[in-house]
Amino acid sequence: MKFNTVNEVIAWKNFILNGDIYDLSHLNAHWVEYLDQRDEKNQITYKFIVTYGLHCFTKDSDDISSEESQLLMYSAPRESRQFNFERYELSKQLPSIINSLGDKETLVCHAGYGNFATVKILDSNGREVDYYVVFAVFKEVKKLRLHVLSAYPKYEGIGKVKKVGFFVIAKNLLNNKKLPQP
Repeated sequence: MKFNTVNEVIAWKNFILNGDIYDLSHLNAHWVEYLDQRDEKNQITYKFIVTYGLHCFTKDSDDISSEESQLLMYSAPRESRQFNFERYELSKQLPSIINSLGDKETLVCHAGYGNFATVKILDSNGREVDYYVVFAVFKEVKKLRLHVLSAYPKYEGIGKVKKVGFFVIAKNLLNNKKLPQP
């Protein structure tokens, strides 16, 4: 697929460590369509170009040696950070989570600088955790865009949140109206 209008990484390079290849193609740019069926007589389809940021599979870590840090360094166009194996494993679930943003079961809440969705998932140890998926929506060259800024497990719980309907966000964006505020 061509994404000539997208100002983000559209195809991530694999990460290679000691000959092992960590495939990042699940985070390549893609289209997602959401069907808003809240009004049966006036169903609306929202088509977004989705991109993912470096923070979905990297994390700064101060508790490793400078040698380890160099081995784990992943360089992207805007910044470099250390590859994080836990975030990488969890990131494999991101495309399906993004596809589910319009589902009633997916909690979409305000997150200060943008919006985020949290879902319950199992981490690599089989523990259920809240997975924060921080995303921003905007228009880019007349196209609806959704960019996942970061995604990470939150083991201490999500605390009190203010819900917002994903279709409220999408409708306001499409109609050039102000996005919902907390």
